[in-house]
Amino acid sequence: MVNHGPGQSVAVRVRPGAGRNRVGGRYDGPHGPALIVAVAAPAVGGKATEAVRKALASALGVRAGEVALKIGATSRDKVFTVPAGDEILSRLAALRDGT
Repeated sequence: MVNHGPGQSVAVRVRPGAGRNRVGGRYDGPHGPALIVAVAAPAVGGKATEAVRKALASALGVRAGEVALKIGATSRDKVFTVPAGDEILSRLAALRDGT
């Protein structure tokens, strides 16, 4: 996670085509320690990316409009920008650690 101005960057590893949406776990990816987000949506036409954006927003307790894709439109390894704040950092840490 890297802090950039009004938001912070969150590395995510996407698992499309899952049986259900799930946010949690850690993956050591090319953008650093990443949060694993499994979504039922297929990796076709941006459907999985949009599902990840919404699932991440829900897990962090923010509006979907506050979560933006920064890097990785066609990759399983993505970076999203989310609102900055201690509460968000705490939620991210808990999700990544599985607590």
